[in-house]
Amino acid sequence: MTKDRDLPELLELPRRRRVAVAYGFYAVATAAALVTAYSLRFDLQVPEAYVAALPLHLAGLVVLRLILARGVRLMAGRWRYVGVDDVLRLGAASTASSVLFLALFRGVAWLPAVPVSVVLIEWAAFTVGVGGVWIGYRRLVEVNGIQQARRNGGGPERRIVVVGAGAAGNHLARELNQSGTGMRVVAFLDDNPILQGLRIQGVGVLGTTADAAQVAESVAADEVAIAIPSATPRELRGMVEALEPLELPMKVVPGIVDLVSGDVSVGTLRPLEIDDLLGRDPVRLELPELEEELAGRTVMVTGAAGSIGSELARQVAANGPERLILVDQAETGLYWIDLELQDRYDEVEVIPCVADVCDEERITELFESHRPDRVYHAAAYKHVPMMERNPGEAMRTNVLGTRNVARAAGKARTGRFVLISTDKAADPVNVMGATKRAAEIVVQKMQAAHPRTHYTAVRFGNVLGSNGSVVPLFQRQIARGGPVTITHPEVTRYFMTIPEAVQLILKAGFLDEARGEIAMLEMGDPVRIVDLARNMVRLHGKRPEVDIPFTFTGLRPGEKLHERLVGNGEEVRETSLAGVRIVTAPAEGGAERALELLVGVAVGGGRTAEAVVEVLAGVVGGQAGEVRRGAALRRA
Repeated sequence: MTKDRDLPELLELPRRRRVAVAYGFYAVATAAALVTAYSLRFDLQVPEAYVAALPLHLAGLVVLRLILARGVRLMAGRWRYVGVDDVLRLGAASTASSVLFLALFRGVAWLPAVPVSVVLIEWAAFTVGVGGVWIGYRRLVEVNGIQQARRNGGGPERRIVVVGAGAAGNHLARELNQSGTGMRVVAFLDDNPILQGLRIQGVGVLGTTADAAQVAESVAADEVAIAIPSATPRELRGMVEALEPLELPMKVVPGIVDLVSGDVSVGTLRPLEIDDLLGRDPVRLELPELEEELAGRTVMVTGAAGSIGSELARQVAANGPERLILVDQAETGLYWIDLELQDRYDEVEVIPCVADVCDEERITELFESHRPDRVYHAAAYKHVPMMERNPGEAMRTNVLGTRNVARAAGKARTGRFVLISTDKAADPVNVMGATKRAAEIVVQKMQAAHPRTHYTAVRFGNVLGSNGSVVPLFQRQIARGGPVTITHPEVTRYFMTIPEAVQLILKAGFLDEARGEIAMLEMGDPVRIVDLARNMVRLHGKRPEVDIPFTFTGLRPGEKLHERLVGNGEEVRETSLAGVRIVTAPAEGGAERALELLVGVAVGGGRTAEAVVEVLAGVVGGQAGEVRRGAALRRA
């Protein structure tokens, strides 16, 4: 029986059918509005001349409205997410089609002139009717969700203290207190003295963040929600430290854009994440040319199931390519990102391809079939200790795989190819870093071999929250009560968020100055890992080194105390894009011959650990001893 299923599940349709139903509804709504307009205008006594002309008027108006609806990208069936922007698009499509209809059909000599009043009534009926259906559908889904939450809930009410008594806090309190999700705002905190003592949505502003412990205890709070969308990472860190004594879970309202669009709601209240507390303000690159660069093109992303690759795919799809080719050997991850993109971007043809970048024949086949204009090569192994134990696989994927994709791009005359590299390629002391440095050299060699293709490598630091990063490890350790293991109290790393990394990758893809070069993001100061761990503990409502102990284990083979973005002998120059620099690496002595040997070892199958490490050492030159020693210690 279906009575226990959610309404959204019952009404969910495949993408193409959903679009067809939506535009079919617009056509029916247009016809109904025009008939209603004539009936009201002539008090249900429509003259025969207008009745005879009605089919032609209907056909003309329906065609105009559907063309303009598609032109402004009117919502195609995802009505549960309707917002202010969608209503504005509805008004634009409705107004433009009505004006064109009036202009076309008042000047046809053999038809009675369409009364202006009919057009005005039809316009109002269509706009209000469609908008009302949208809002009604959204409300129906919301009510169904509330009822479902009540049926599935049954737990005690969660009492929320909101930090921030401004517009976002007001909106959030209204949503939470009326949603029926078992969450209720019981107090506000705000450092603005003007707001002290006021009541918002019937809830008092009971103090400042300095009073947090006392207020939380007095109202028996279960959770804290920070509702200040404009807060910088530095300000958020201050709030988290002030709220640390509460030992309560913390959530946050997303950025100011969501507030302006009316999307601050229960659904957008999310757990405070370590990205929010990054040791510097996030780098935001202006990308006005990005849509022009990607729109209408065929774009390939390798490693599309990974954290960087999947975010690349999302941001590429948002800029309107004609086709998006997703390549990965991980079928499950590929399935999920394909499903997500198919659902969110109706007009982009998404083609998932299960393939191993080490399989040159398969990669060549994909390039010959799809002829991509842009390639973002994110497929790689990147876990340092794991690659110390498996140097052959690191070399195969990171070097041979890069060569296969880069060479196929050159042969297919792909416009631009971007390699995703790492700061560990600068003066590498481990197998992973050495293979990525070798991959950078591969890309630079390909630029000379295939000058019609624009090759670029992009180098940046650690990515917060990516697969294999320290963040998931710390989360698991904190969840089980510790200890949190850190290699060294002074170890530092450069960090950036996944969106930042993807911005750099996309921008580097069409930065002409980076042709055959390595692009690097200006990442500010490195972050101490111990500070990162402390902030993560606070986010879980615990006290670092009190509730959750820390253990320092010592640096592992292949690890540095401090990473560098630029290696010895490498030169840096500025570019026309603020925040992005070019790294020029000197020619490695014998690197080209060593690279040929490295590929030969992979293709020939003689991938003993010793052979791979020895040839890798020849590629990276000055740090060869460190690479050899680290790999030997790891296998011992």
